[in-house]
Amino acid sequence: MSGASENRSNSGASKPLTYSDAGVNIAAGEEAVERIKAHVRSTFRPEVIGDLGGFGGLFSLGKLGFEDPVLVASTDGVGTKSMVARLAGKYDTIGIDLVAMSADDIAVQGAEPLFFLDYISVGSLDPVMVDAIVSGVADGCRQAGCALIGGEMSEHPDLMSAGEFDLVGFAVGIVERSKILPQRVAAGDQIIGFASPGLRSNGYSLARRALLDRAGRSLQSPAWSGAHHSLGEELLRPSAIYAPAMSALNRRVDVHAFAHVTGGGIGGNLERVLPSSLDGVIRRGVWEEPRIFAEVQAAGDVSDDEMQRTFNLGLGMLAVVPAGEVEAALDSVRASGHQAWLVGEIVHGSGRAHITSP
Repeated sequence: MSGASENRSNSGASKPLTYSDAGVNIAAGEEAVERIKAHVRSTFRPEVIGDLGGFGGLFSLGKLGFEDPVLVASTDGVGTKSMVARLAGKYDTIGIDLVAMSADDIAVQGAEPLFFLDYISVGSLDPVMVDAIVSGVADGCRQAGCALIGGEMSEHPDLMSAGEFDLVGFAVGIVERSKILPQRVAAGDQIIGFASPGLRSNGYSLARRALLDRAGRSLQSPAWSGAHHSLGEELLRPSAIYAPAMSALNRRVDVHAFAHVTGGGIGGNLERVLPSSLDGVIRRGVWEEPRIFAEVQAAGDVSDDEMQRTFNLGLGMLAVVPAGEVEAALDSVRASGHQAWLVGEIVHGSGRAHITSP
């Protein structure tokens, strides 16, 4: 045995490998955790049990006052909007988008978002970048009213390049079984649209291809002729978080359904809440469509049908309400800080959505 050891030493064998040699920086991970602690604690609700550092987040349901509670869970990501954040070197708002996608999916079913977890994977762990990302996640959680009670950072040096990252979020909410939406959608109901400033978090693969690749635009250039902000700022405009406004609306009027306008556009998502005997008619032109959609369409010569299938066109959330409660619904949404319009109605049909031309 001693001879074998001597032979190995004399052969000039490499030094023992460490995790750092393999591309994973434990010290950077520990620094990142220290940086994000204040962000995470800023989101805590009274129901959060304990503090950071456990193997799982703890949340008490006992004092929420539900008679027949149902938990609602959702997971989503930010898609290729993360690529725009990386190209722009701006990471402090992408976490807001992450929360919006899952928290609003939960609110669509009439639920209150309770807590959130995030997963951040990177090619090389940069504590400053992670700090900025989690600051946005915490901001989004505060806006949505949910607690950030856990998360994970993983470094994948052989899977992703330095500077590359991806985000995934997981949200859990609660609703009384008797109040799960949609329910009682009927012909004659009216559709309220909530304004979405910018692209939100959908259609970025098409938007990037049209604006950056085909049109050769720079993220540092004006968003459009005469704009006082850059294209990068426009594309990174954070998603509106509608959950608190939806909860307030649900308390004030008899909401029959919500539809979160994400991938699939207005029509595709409205159809998800329509009974098979009813159609939804959306009157395009009665709301303000943000300029960025026209810029994408012109840059990529995108058809109207393709725009409608891919983007929300300025409506991030739809609410289906009784005809007699339209004004109260509009007042409620606007009082919560969102522009809103009467954009359509429910009619007899076969479970399809129709978008009329302006």
